[in-house]
Amino acid sequence: MCGQERITALYKQGKRFTSWPLRVTWQPAEGETQVLVWAPKSLFKRAVKRNHLRRLMREAYRLHQELAGEGHYLLAFNYIDKDEQPFAVIEKAICKALTKIASQGPTNHVQ
Repeated sequence: MCGQERITALYKQGKRFTSWPLRVTWQPAEGETQVLVWAPKSLFKRAVKRNHLRRLMREAYRLHQELAGEGHYLLAFNYIDKDEQPFAVIEKAICKALTKIASQGPTNHVQ
């Protein structure tokens, strides 16, 4: 996902929940699903670690994106744990998050 206005709107208007070690922000969208993955510099000073965590989150999403159903969404996955978790933990959190989003489904008030 790109565009500061779109990202700001997602964080202001989107729904949030935690699927440890991730905080997920989402909202229904028109067009294609767009995903933002983020690992904060305040927790991981080395870019190598941040890049690795983002790579793991993107791969877990890629493998399980069908769990979100047929809806189109704007999604933000923020890594909030202070320690690096293995891929299995991140993958489980992404699966749980996508299943929860699919169960709530897209609403009719898409903007």
